[in-house]
Amino acid sequence: MKRATVVGAGLAGSEAAWQLARQGIPVKLVEMKPDKKTPAHHSDGFAELVCSNSLRSDRLTNGVGLLKEEMRQLSSLVMDSADRARVPAGGALAVDRDAFSGWITKRLSEHPLVEIVHEECTSVPEGPCIIATGPLTSDALADSIQHMEGLETLSFYDAAAPIVTLESLDEGKVFRQSRYGRGDDYLNCPMNEEEYHSFVQALLQAETAEIHGFEEKKVFEGCMPVESMARRGEMVLAFGPLKPVGLIDPRTGKQPYAVVQLRQDNAEGTLYNLVGFQTRLKFPEQKRIFGMIPGLEHAEFVRYGVMHRNTFLHSPGFLNAHFEVISRPLTYFAGQMTGVEGYVESAASGLLAGLSLGHQLLGKSPVEFPGITAIGAMGRYVSTINPHFQPMNCTFGLIDSLPVDAEHKKIRNKQMRYTAVSERALQWVREWADKSAIVADATESE
Repeated sequence: MKRATVVGAGLAGSEAAWQLARQGIPVKLVEMKPDKKTPAHHSDGFAELVCSNSLRSDRLTNGVGLLKEEMRQLSSLVMDSADRARVPAGGALAVDRDAFSGWITKRLSEHPLVEIVHEECTSVPEGPCIIATGPLTSDALADSIQHMEGLETLSFYDAAAPIVTLESLDEGKVFRQSRYGRGDDYLNCPMNEEEYHSFVQALLQAETAEIHGFEEKKVFEGCMPVESMARRGEMVLAFGPLKPVGLIDPRTGKQPYAVVQLRQDNAEGTLYNLVGFQTRLKFPEQKRIFGMIPGLEHAEFVRYGVMHRNTFLHSPGFLNAHFEVISRPLTYFAGQMTGVEGYVESAASGLLAGLSLGHQLLGKSPVEFPGITAIGAMGRYVSTINPHFQPMNCTFGLIDSLPVDAEHKKIRNKQMRYTAVSERALQWVREWADKSAIVADATESE
């Protein structure tokens, strides 16, 4: 039996190592702590969290809630440990961080098929491996990754614009049109003169997030936040990302004073991002101020804008839907560096990578999770060609919608619709888990 190497013992790497070991595959788990730490590391344990409520909603009417339940059905170490370390937090999954990390560290350290090596990995390992070193990957390993065949770019800073759901926009105010009549690829939110100047003033007075010590200020040089542009002059935005030239509002037959454009962000057309709206505004400020934009008054934000240090792959064209490197079979990536955003999403990518590599090494059929599941939709997102690819949380906007036909009418109530989507996904996952019949070893039931 070939041994697999997993690099990194964060949530993704820990989950990947567990999924390999429970399939009977020997694992070498390489972790540079405690000998070397990044500025984000504070403890010596595996799967370190920065706060107790980092695992977010546990409700099935939330995308990440569904993702967590799918992971539970697939014997996730991260979810089992989270449930054991749980503390009261209403509808959210909050944990005692030390207990959570301690339990994962103990389970992996005591597993007879897991060998733990404390050292820095400076190059992509040979043979079957999963690299899960996170957004603060060491410079030496990042350099090795950057030279891999098929990798278009390795981004060192994350400058992501906010994303909203299509169904939450005011159709009476937003119009579909590209500049100069070149199609209708964009949604447009027109502003009159008063609305524009009020928006600029709100940006000038808004609260921005702090820059942490390991987040270099030069990130903002090549990708100017909207609030920084507003500080450079009252009309800078109107001649920049909010320029109205080439656009005619069909309601007035005239060119608006300013326009905020929204660009489709997924193949299904359910999510749209605010073009040019990189920002350091605090999340509540984004919801308040961007809600001043005509048509976005009740917008549902599935991702807020962020700008921070974050090494991540341009995964489309480089990774397949199993998180495997297309040009290098048996080499996988997992975690935030693949373009999934958040602890739960990172752990889920490690789960899928571990299952998939294990199936390959055992000569089994590939692990194919469809887009009706949260796990499958997440794999599809990171592997689907997208020139504007940015890290993304798991949301219902990524998951296949329910069919709508003469027999299946659209469920108008959003909570009921999300519940139905979750029930469909969990039924598929349970059936797959039953058929896969992974036999748990003695350590799994402890």
